[in-house]
Amino acid sequence: MIDETGVTYVFDRGYVDYDAFNRYYKDNIRFVTRLKNNAVIEPLESFEIPPDSKVVVDERVRIGSPQKRVKHDLRMIQTEDSEGNLLVLITNRFDLTSEEISEMYRSRWAIETFFKWMKQHLQIKWFYGTSERAVHNQVWIALIAFCLLALIKLNIKAGHSLLQLSRWLKTLLWRPYSEWIERIKRQPSRTSGRRRKETS
Repeated sequence: MIDETGVTYVFDRGYVDYDAFNRYYKDNIRFVTRLKNNAVIEPLESFEIPPDSKVVVDERVRIGSPQKRVKHDLRMIQTEDSEGNLLVLITNRFDLTSEEISEMYRSRWAIETFFKWMKQHLQIKWFYGTSERAVHNQVWIALIAFCLLALIKLNIKAGHSLLQLSRWLKTLLWRPYSEWIERIKRQPSRTSGRRRKETS
C-alpha cells in the first residue's frame, strides 16, 4: 500500500520494518513513523534544535544491529505529544524542520481521534463503497445527518441523547415528521422506572 512517491506516509510503530525502510529509500518514498522502544540506535550527527521547541533530540542515526539494520541513515526526533509524553520518531526527511516533522505525527493522532469519533457518533461501521468519492460521500452524509440531529435537539431543547433521537427517527422513518417531534418532546416516565425496580 505504500508505493506513491512525492507524498509523506505517517504511520504507527506497529509497522516498523527495516527491509521496508530500505525499499522506501530505494523507491524515493518518504515516511515518518514512531520507533519501537527496543530499537538499536547509533547516533551519527546532532542537529540544532530551535529554542522553546518541544523537540529534545534531532539526530542523524543508524538504526538496527550489525546483523539486521537499515542500510541508509535516518533522522531521529524525540519530541512530546499533546499530553507531554515522549515520542521517538524516525524519518527519511532531512529537508523539513524538526517541528514540521513532529507536527506531522501529531496530526496523525488528530485523524485517529476523528475516526474514533466517527465510529462512536456517526455510526459508520463500514463503508458501502471503496472508491474515494464513495467514502467522501458517506462521511459527508453522516456528518450532515449528525448536525441536523444536533440542531433539532437544540431547537426543541430535548433532554434525550442524539443516539436516542436517531433511534426514534429510524423507528418512525416512514411516519409523519410530527410524530417524531412529539416523541422527542415527550418526557420519560419516572413511575414506570420505579415500578420496574420494585418488581425486580
